[in-house]
Amino acid sequence: MTERFDCFYCRDNLQGKKYAKKDDKPVCVRCFDKLCANTCAECRKPIGADAKELTHKNRHWHEGCFRCAKCYKPLANESFAAKDDGKIMCGKCGDRDGSSRCQGCYKVITPGSKNVEYKHKVWHEECFICFECKQPIRSQSFLTKGDDMYCTACHEKKFAKHCARCKEAISSGGITYQDQPWHSECFVCNTCKKPLAGARFTAHEDQFYCVNCYKADVAKKCSGCQNPITGFGRGTNVVNYEDKTWHEYCFNCKKCSLSMAHKRFVINGNDIYCSDCAKKL
Repeated sequence: MTERFDCFYCRDNLQGKKYAKKDDKPVCVRCFDKLCANTCAECRKPIGADAKELTHKNRHWHEGCFRCAKCYKPLANESFAAKDDGKIMCGKCGDRDGSSRCQGCYKVITPGSKNVEYKHKVWHEECFICFECKQPIRSQSFLTKGDDMYCTACHEKKFAKHCARCKEAISSGGITYQDQPWHSECFVCNTCKKPLAGARFTAHEDQFYCVNCYKADVAKKCSGCQNPITGFGRGTNVVNYEDKTWHEYCFNCKKCSLSMAHKRFVINGNDIYCSDCAKKL
């Protein structure tokens, strides 16, 4: 007499019948579908004993339900990617879904393609262009104005200040004098070419001079002390009479040394006298 071969649950004889195994125990098809079948992660229906089942990380699918969540391509025999949200995707859609989008053309930047990143944003290399000339910037240096990018040449042409002397753009640094911008190397003494930035200087007929050159080559000589009248140092007031000039502190009576500034005086030759001293000549 042969040993009985029964369903683990209902005890129906399984001799000559189709059955499935659950935990190495024989189960009839009816009990398997009712009590043991896994639920499909896609359609949420039981995966019966007669169905082909696919399993990935403790999740189960009917063979026909295992497809890309984007393009619905069957993936039973294809490579696929499982996303953190549980979605299953084909390789192509998985790459697109996980990739950043170009800030220029808004298309997907596929892994491995050349791109440019700036301030947590990304562009295709060919889409990262100068706002003015529309040429790709690629690995060149660039400057920004608002949200727009400019190559160095276009930024200088459009926004940079231009030197009052050489008229070229001032890309960095520079100085300002009387509301005009200058390259530091252009703001120099007209005579000795010494840089004047941070130094004492004076202007004469639209030219700039260091103190020494102004004294030697430009400044008038005082008719009293014969020294240059520069406006530097002691006093800045001068007295002009006919074709002669004096420091105010040198414009004194030749005889009594009384200051003649703002007073009546008498010229005798190259000398100055007060009215009283002039009467005694």
